[in-house]
Amino acid sequence: MSINLDTAKQNLLKLKDEYESRIEKIEDHIQNPQDDLNEHWEDQAISYRQNDMRKNLMTEARQNLIYVDNALGRIENGTYGECEVCGEPIEEPRLEAIPYATLCMEHAE
Repeated sequence: MSINLDTAKQNLLKLKDEYESRIEKIEDHIQNPQDDLNEHWEDQAISYRQNDMRKNLMTEARQNLIYVDNALGRIENGTYGECEVCGEPIEEPRLEAIPYATLCMEHAE
């Protein structure tokens, strides 16, 4: 495999920091809303909808953080960049686009 593992690791660590920061900010905003709820039910409905959206974004960030941690583990155990299905190398452009990819293009479809 011709991918630079040091570069891949640095990119994954940056992603990890980004996802951890995103999760922290969302959790803080949910627990400490920036604006008090109004007595108007329309305003409350909007706030609840926004919190639902934030919770969905947090769930996505947490899942992506798991993917990143798993990819870092694969770097450590020497299996980074190998397709989990066929064992062949994952294409470099795919890993550049999705550094935590576990499947080659053929098996990702």
